[in-house]
Formats: sequence, structure tokens, C-alpha cells
Amino acid sequence: MSEGAYALRGDEIVKRFGAVTALDGVSLTLKPGEILGVLGDNGAGKSTLIKILTGFHQQTSGKLFIDGEETLLRSVDHARSLGIECVYQDLALANSLSIYHNMFLNREIIHPGPFRLLNNRAMRSRAAECLEEIGVRVPSVDLPVEQLSGGQRQAIAVARAVNSNAKILLLDEPLAAMGAREAGLIIDLVLRLKEKGGLSIVMIMHNYAQTLDIADRVMLMQRGRVTYEKESASTSVAELMEIVRREYRAMRTAAN
Repeated sequence: MSEGAYALRGDEIVKRFGAVTALDGVSLTLKPGEILGVLGDNGAGKSTLIKILTGFHQQTSGKLFIDGEETLLRSVDHARSLGIECVYQDLALANSLSIYHNMFLNREIIHPGPFRLLNNRAMRSRAAECLEEIGVRVPSVDLPVEQLSGGQRQAIAVARAVNSNAKILLLDEPLAAMGAREAGLIIDLVLRLKEKGGLSIVMIMHNYAQTLDIADRVMLMQRGRVTYEKESASTSVAELMEIVRREYRAMRTAAN
């Protein structure tokens, strides 16, 4: 496949923190409109990978390509300027502010003129339009975020990223600590975003069954390396679990 056919490609990414190697030659691809599920236990390197893809960290070695162009992401703002947005577990929402103010947090619409006043009417209208477009239902965009459920808050954080013209959306454990109903809300939202087209998504996940239901392709990380990668339709929870069990048994044998 030609380089330009990928929204994102990483080639032999290494990240070291002093003597610790967090990523050890990780390669990945993400096609336009694809959902990639990245699986792995704590310490597998998933969070470090996300931070490199968002420009928070720079890799020690290896190359990143965005839309076919080799790119060194210099900062989070640089990554955002290229259409890369991330929704972290903490969501970075201001609970006391309204939904529409959160949708434009740090991207406020300002009235023209010398006084730099917030254009609340424009932000309220655009927030409502964005939520309607992606099928997120809330009683009112004037509602403070603190009055929303966990699933609704996650949906608002995702909507904010989409509203900023994201081309690549990174979701860090979007279903963590959610019940079945709340998780279902977010799964439906992600699948609607896929159906709309134009957005490539990387999901950092722990739950294998949920990941296989959502993602087009899964990638398993262990000890800073990619140890398994396959189309979701061609694998199973049992196969993934067996790989993890083999790794665990090998580590126990080596320790003894």
C-alpha cells in the first residue's frame, strides 16, 4: 500500500526514559476511516505511544508519517494543527461550565471588536449543531457538565474533539469504569463517527470483547512491543487471551 494511503504510520518507534525503554521498535498503520484497537496490560507502552502520537513526547528514534508526510510532532499544539486530537481518561472537562462552553474550551469564539467578548450565542448554536450531527442527545447545551452521567461526559469530550476538525482521533480507555449502558452509548457514538467517514480512530483498550466489537483491526502490545496484529473479524478473545497467557508463563519461567 502506498504511503499516502495511510492517515498515520509509525515506523520502528523507540522511546527511552533514561535506562528504561518504554517503546521498543513499535510500528503501526492507520488507514483513513479505520478504527484501530490497541490492547495491552499496564506497562505495555500504550500510554507512551499515545503521548508520542499527540506530540506530548517525542520519540527517541523511528519515524512518524501523517498523510504520507514524515513528521516530527514538536508539541500538542503542533499535532492538533495537523488534525490529531486525543480524549484522555480524565476528559479535561470543566465541570462547573456549560456543555457549550466545554465544547469550545480554549477555542472560544470571540465577538469582533476591541473588547474581546465571548460570542456565547454562536458557541451555543454550533455546539448544539455538532451534537445533533453526531447523535449525542442532551437536555440542553446550557446544562453544566457536572450534571451529566459518565457516558454523557465522555460523549461531550469526544464531540469537542470532533468539533475541532479532527482527522485522527485518539481515545484513551474511553470505556473505563463504565457500566454496560454507559459503554453502549460510547460504542454507538464511535460507530456513528465511523459511518460518517473522514475520521480515523485509535482506541486504547483493556476489554478484548468490546474492542473486537468496535475495531476493524486490533494490535496487542506487550513490554513495549507489538506482539500481535490482526483484523478483528479474523481473531477472537480466546486467541488474544492465549497469547497473553503464553507471555505470562514465559515470564514466570524466566523469573524462576
